Order: sequence, then structure tokens, then C-alpha cells
Amino acid sequence: MNATHFEAALFAVPKAVPELRHAVRGYLGGDGPHPEVELCVSELVSNVIRHVGEGTPVRVRVARVGPDDDRIRVEVTDPDPRALPVLLDATTDTGLGAESGRGLMLLDAVAVRWGVEQGVSGKVVWCEVRG
Repeated sequence: MNATHFEAALFAVPKAVPELRHAVRGYLGGDGPHPEVELCVSELVSNVIRHVGEGTPVRVRVARVGPDDDRIRVEVTDPDPRALPVLLDATTDTGLGAESGRGLMLLDAVAVRWGVEQGVSGKVVWCEVRG
């Protein structure tokens, strides 16, 4: 990586998702492919579109973290402190058989850890993958 982190402020709209993946791929560059990072970026921004609203302003940040920079952290900040992500149960009909709602299950499967930092004027949904 050529910079300490990647950061972008944008509006959460469907056409921004592939553009954001491309920008993150460019930032990670010579580190090799990181499909897990691209998946996390896509799912977290898509969740904002679906659950907070299309056109919501977001900040996306990607950075190496950990004692040896051995993980890549993805953060998506949005202005709604109430719309919290919920991990569905894959064994119910709202899980794997559902038309939607599997994104967070995928994120949970590829991430070392993930969570939410809730504030008064917004939240940060984050995850970390091995990098």
C-alpha cells in the first residue's frame, strides 16, 4: 500500500458500489487480490442504501491494522444511529432461503471480527479481514 489508509466521502447509491470496489482495489494494489475486502465494502455500503436510504452521505475508510498490519479494516460511517445491522440466523426462512439479507452473513463468514460503534449523530459499521 502506498498510503496509510484509503478514505472516500460519497453518497450511497448503487452505481457508487462498483466504483468504490475499483478504488479500493487500486489502493490495495500490489498487495495482491483482496476479494474479502471488496465484499465487505460492497455489503456495508449496500446495507446503507437498503436500510438507511439511497443517497445517504457515507464515509468509507480502509486501513491496515493489527500488531503487524496483518488485518485490513473496513469502516463505513453513516448519519443514522438507529438503523443497526442485524445478523440473521441462517437456519430460519429469513436466513439462507430469503431473497435478501445474506450480506451480513457473508461478511460475518469472511471477517475476523466486526461490529458497530454507535454515536449520537451516526454510526460506524466496521469489519476486519486477514490481509
